Amino acid sequence: MGGGEVLISLDGVEKVFDVRRRVSLMRREKRQVRAVDGISFEVARGEMVGYIGPNGAGKSTTIKMLTGILTPSGGRLRVAGIDPARERMRLAHRIGVVFGQRTTLWWDLPLKDSYGLMRRMYRIPAERFARNMERCVEQLDLAELLDVPVRQLSLGQRMRGDIAAALLHDPDVLYLDEPTIGLDVVSKAKVRGFLRQLNGELGTTVLLTTHDLQDIEQLCERVMVIDHGRLMYDGPLRGLHTAGGVAESERTLVVDLERELPAISVPGARVVKVEGPRQWLAFPAGASAAPLVAAVAADYPLVDLSVREPDIEDVIARMYAGRG
Repeated sequence: MGGGEVLISLDGVEKVFDVRRRVSLMRREKRQVRAVDGISFEVARGEMVGYIGPNGAGKSTTIKMLTGILTPSGGRLRVAGIDPARERMRLAHRIGVVFGQRTTLWWDLPLKDSYGLMRRMYRIPAERFARNMERCVEQLDLAELLDVPVRQLSLGQRMRGDIAAALLHDPDVLYLDEPTIGLDVVSKAKVRGFLRQLNGELGTTVLLTTHDLQDIEQLCERVMVIDHGRLMYDGPLRGLHTAGGVAESERTLVVDLERELPAISVPGARVVKVEGPRQWLAFPAGASAAPLVAAVAADYPLVDLSVREPDIEDVIARMYAGRG
């Protein structure tokens, strides 16, 4: 964790929902579901932190409490010194939010009109609005989309539009939920580069939820894992793969050769599958792929290759196995 000013602080935060279900024709039963169970952490100004876990782990509930949409059932929560539930309107000027597949843009309006409305909502000075628009349009490739109604945008295009919308008022904190969903490889790289630059130049604090470990690997030095409402891990990504004292999880290098050949033999990896000219090589998730790629390229007739990350669910399952 960074050592600067703390912008996000949670101390024993809980969220409990009352759920009713029918048990007979005349009777309903009420039970409590603990979506967030005593979570505590701090995020310093300028940090980019991954907040990950399987579906239903409590990630979205946490983010909704951090934005003031939900009120905690217990514990203490502050964002930029503000209690989100009590001062939601004041907090809105300090944060930006991209909620996965839920857009903040106006469905039937051209993209640029949505941005114009946001300028008025946030009372953004004209000069600052123009500067931020120029940066977002250029770096997120939005120029050809500005006159297109939001409903006609693809998921990937709309995600880029939502990211820009969340940044027009220069928030101190940016919450991102699956920011690269629906994007092709080139667009993913562009969005990740934009976020790195945003963090480096403006010091924007980012809390990122995603199922894509490559997002975490390329953007975040720190990762937190939540499951069943509890914080299971808080530390560097490399440490996540060996958390719980279990064998390190593995990444996969998928290699396409010019022709079918015997199993590739290079230090630091083992072949787990061969299918014609394509081979799958497993290597430790905490290791760099660069030496392995260089070794394969030097000794074999290479056509293409890609690196596949371990599933987050698999990593968390290993964590549980280590605690068993």
